[in-house]
Amino acid sequence: MNEIKWNDRFNIGIETIDKAHRRLFSIVNKLIMLNEDPTKQRHACHEGIKYFQSYTLKHFSEEEEYMRSINYDNYVTHKALHDNMRDHILPTLERELEQQKYSVESVQHFMGICIGWLNSHIMIEDRAIVKKDTKWVDSSSQRELEALEDTIILGLRKLFLVTANLVSDHYSGENFSTGKKGCFRFNYISKEGERLQIFIVYEDRLILHCVSRILGQQIKKIDKTALSAINFLSKSFISYIKTRFNSKASYKLDKEDILSFEQFLRVFDKEYPVYSMLFGTGGNGYLVFCVKQFKKKAVPSI
Repeated sequence: MNEIKWNDRFNIGIETIDKAHRRLFSIVNKLIMLNEDPTKQRHACHEGIKYFQSYTLKHFSEEEEYMRSINYDNYVTHKALHDNMRDHILPTLERELEQQKYSVESVQHFMGICIGWLNSHIMIEDRAIVKKDTKWVDSSSQRELEALEDTIILGLRKLFLVTANLVSDHYSGENFSTGKKGCFRFNYISKEGERLQIFIVYEDRLILHCVSRILGQQIKKIDKTALSAINFLSKSFISYIKTRFNSKASYKLDKEDILSFEQFLRVFDKEYPVYSMLFGTGGNGYLVFCVKQFKKKAVPSI
């Protein structure tokens, strides 16, 4: 992995925050160098990652103090993103590092997720502190998020035979894996003309794991049979979730298709989905579940 260079476009104009961001990038670059040195890799990366985590939490605390001092309107939403990183993303990545004994690949994965998160968080949410806008829309309560989390985890266990854990309940399009991904989009419409787009993104290794478990034999290649199986399971999975959430509108499947990951990322261009969650499955791969809502108007093409 190449050095991550600081770019002035990351400056938001608040010196204490910009200074902390530069420091975080410096720590990441140090980790990149340590990870490429076989004589220092494991122990040094372990200590370096601990320091990165500690400094990140210190920065969050200072940034939140600043937002309170200026009575920032979107403080609650912004703090929820910090809490999500602290309580879900970092602990999940740390467990993976320990399970893989801080291998070169696991450290690269840790840094890739953190770099992606920092980039999107600084460019969108931190810049919103001075611009007074944000792409997150608070249309779901914490109780709803927790209920959806529990339902998805139970559905994954029942239908896909995998044990899952929540990594992020505010997933914003970070590239969670260097591997290939299968991105499925399902368009639903109600009699009242309201529309839903539901996206489920599977890391390829998760597709292989699930299909292998279901068929009772090792599947090493994703072919049309595997894709058809996952596509059908995805629709059953959505139906399972829908039956556990009361809705005034009755939605019917209108269209379905498969997207590239680049096409999927356009979902996050203007506004984040009302539900956007990233799940891990204990080393078997990641899964993203997103829901976008549209009120009686055409769904924009991707």
